[in-house]
Amino acid sequence: MKFTELAKSLQTGLMPVYLIEGEETYFRDHAVSAIRVACGISQPLLNDVRFEGEALKGEKLAAFRDALYSAPFFDEKRLVRVYEFYPSERDWELLKGYTEAPCPSTVLLIVNGGRKGTDLRKKKGVTAVDCSRADADTLSRWLFRSMTKSGLQPDGDAVERMVRYCGQDAARMRRETEKLRLLLGEGGRVTAAVVEENVAKDAEYKIFELTQAASKGNYTLFSEILFDLMEKGYDENAVLSSLTAHFKTLLEVTRVRGTEEAVAKQLGMHPYSVRVSREIARRLGGERTETLYRSLYLLSAQMRGGMYLKSGALSAAIAKIFFPQAK
Repeated sequence: MKFTELAKSLQTGLMPVYLIEGEETYFRDHAVSAIRVACGISQPLLNDVRFEGEALKGEKLAAFRDALYSAPFFDEKRLVRVYEFYPSERDWELLKGYTEAPCPSTVLLIVNGGRKGTDLRKKKGVTAVDCSRADADTLSRWLFRSMTKSGLQPDGDAVERMVRYCGQDAARMRRETEKLRLLLGEGGRVTAAVVEENVAKDAEYKIFELTQAASKGNYTLFSEILFDLMEKGYDENAVLSSLTAHFKTLLEVTRVRGTEEAVAKQLGMHPYSVRVSREIARRLGGERTETLYRSLYLLSAQMRGGMYLKSGALSAAIAKIFFPQAK
């Protein structure tokens, strides 16, 4: 199940073994917290135990398995958490018997930031909670509910803008929600203008705005965004790489045939991004798009080869984008 489905699942009861897995730290932490609350533990020193997966090898893993059958003290449930646990198939054989016939008073949480080796999601008796980075639509729905629960009244376009500005980082969105709650008070309305004024734009979104300005030939806006990025310590090489990748994407969406959904799946993009990129590429023209991509790619290669300094390569790229007739 997705992290956003966990709360509803817990209303019907606890599962004996959970795999909480994914790169989104905020989702992982809150999944653990939600399950811990559902356990109703009043004696955490006795009934909330944490282990580090790296230490569970050989005899220690076998001892850990046996300890899972320990009864809770003064509580109905005992919570056992294991962090960054990536067992081999051989190691899993030691736990296989437990997950298929678990102790009814123990809730075992395996909390992993990534996935290595054995795919625990497919193991019998394991309930997987997907805490990977969600797409923008899912995050927008989650953020809308989160804001509403916080006593705010968010507009739909404000929520979408905040997701973009926060770089789809759930932890940052939650912090920004708390900031807006303190700023606006109970029942405060969150509009697009409020987000624009009070939520700082993530560097990734700034780069998106920069590439859009480049595509549209808006040199004034491009310069303003670039100056802001440089003031915050952004690297010229990173800017050039982002511009090169942007024009490569524009070129790819014009060459890959099919519906927006089919192209999005093939290129690992969102259908809406495919539509926007196709419109930009059409406006630029196929020849101009390809020329810019090849020119920027060559500049990147020349910079890596020592023919340009980083600042010189970026300046040359800007000239090719905005002043193609200049000699």
